[in-house]
Amino acid sequence: MRLRSAQILMGASSVLVLTWAVAASAEQADNDALKVAKANITLAEAVAIAEQKTGGHASKAEFEQAAEGWVFDVETVAGEKVSDVHVNADTGAVMSVADDAVDNDDQEGEQGELD
Repeated sequence: MRLRSAQILMGASSVLVLTWAVAASAEQADNDALKVAKANITLAEAVAIAEQKTGGHASKAEFEQAAEGWVFDVETVAGEKVSDVHVNADTGAVMSVADDAVDNDDQEGEQGELD
């Protein structure tokens, strides 16, 4: 009886470990940052392009999937103006420049939350 209980416990433990490993692997596969290796330009190049376009300095940059494909979303600051610049990750072309209002990331930082 004890042997059977030990076998069941070991089997259950193995299933839990396997489930955790699969979940961790899936989480990594869903991480957009891992896809940056497929970009034809680097983050540094995207930042330079965005800064040149707006005449500002980059304050934040992210690699993300947009409707247009993979882009670097670079936030720049020029004086009192904050802009969001989408730079195509394949070509380096500026796809859009938009005035940036207060965003959720700014409010989260004020509440002490970190990503």
